[in-house]
Amino acid sequence: MREKAQNPVTLSDELLGWYDIHARIMPWRVPPQNRRAGQTPDPYRVWLSEVMLQQTTVVTVRDYFERFTARWPTVTDLARARDADVMGEWAGLGYYARARNLLKCARAVVADHDGAFPADHSVLLKLPGIGPYTAAAISSIAFDLPHAVLDGNVERVMARLHDIHTPLPDAKPLLMTQAEALTPQQRPGDYAQAVMDLGATICTPKSPACGICPWRAPCLARARGTAADLPRKTPKKPKPTRRGTVYLGQREDGAWLLETRPEKGLLGGMLGWPGSEWVDITQPPPQTTPPADAQWVQLNAEVRHTFTHFHLTLAVFTAQIDPSTEPHQGRFIPRSEFRPSDLPTVMRKALNLAKDAL
Repeated sequence: MREKAQNPVTLSDELLGWYDIHARIMPWRVPPQNRRAGQTPDPYRVWLSEVMLQQTTVVTVRDYFERFTARWPTVTDLARARDADVMGEWAGLGYYARARNLLKCARAVVADHDGAFPADHSVLLKLPGIGPYTAAAISSIAFDLPHAVLDGNVERVMARLHDIHTPLPDAKPLLMTQAEALTPQQRPGDYAQAVMDLGATICTPKSPACGICPWRAPCLARARGTAADLPRKTPKKPKPTRRGTVYLGQREDGAWLLETRPEKGLLGGMLGWPGSEWVDITQPPPQTTPPADAQWVQLNAEVRHTFTHFHLTLAVFTAQIDPSTEPHQGRFIPRSEFRPSDLPTVMRKALNLAKDAL
């Protein structure tokens, strides 16, 4: 089979033509026809969506995005928000450092840029929590500047289009070079969203729909029968397992004993149950002291949860705490002020286990 020459201008034009018809409808996105009619994207909504979408699916992000923008419609509103409120709304979305950086970035935009996101890529990189990909996404999508985006979807598209077999992450510089070569001067914002849509809906990790792909003809991996094998990845090391203990205590009036986790570290700044450190399963059990004087009872079931870099097993202790007891750790939160949705997923799992016991 003869392989079709890859002309960057032709490729970007073909993809934009496909995007004009097949663009996904997103609450943070300006459709291509609206954009051509003069409607411009809100940089705040672009930034917020891109932060939320890191390591998280579109399906999961939609509801969070709509709640955030309803509660904090502008970056100034978000900058003025209480940390606990933002962390509570973020609960369950994971990768909680993103939420902490979200607040830092919003406050920096208000303090240093008069509440307006800068368009310049190099200036964006100086804001908290904004790396090369997010800066490129904001510059291109919000301000229509020709900066190439390279997320997981785009990496896959580039690897297949050019039949690149160098495994990730070593292939990233080469894939970025290819992505930059295809980014057009005209409509770079629509192109950035188009190439991400292509990877998300057509050039999928498994069973790509090559038959309806706008880049079917020039795709080298399709022509050579290697698409299913790309992109190649360096094998990951097995995830270690850690263990720890959490204490779920409740007073007779329904108040729960909780703590705000330290700012730095995993789940930093989030609401959670007092407990021990999390140590590797090969180490001796972590030393821990109950957060309040009470008759603590260990549940027969354990919490099991998987983070990005390790698996976690938590022993769960419960107790009814006398109203006159002062806790050694944490604070009581009245039932009327406690929202289980403010807890990160692993802490909600512990609550679900403990409910019957309490």
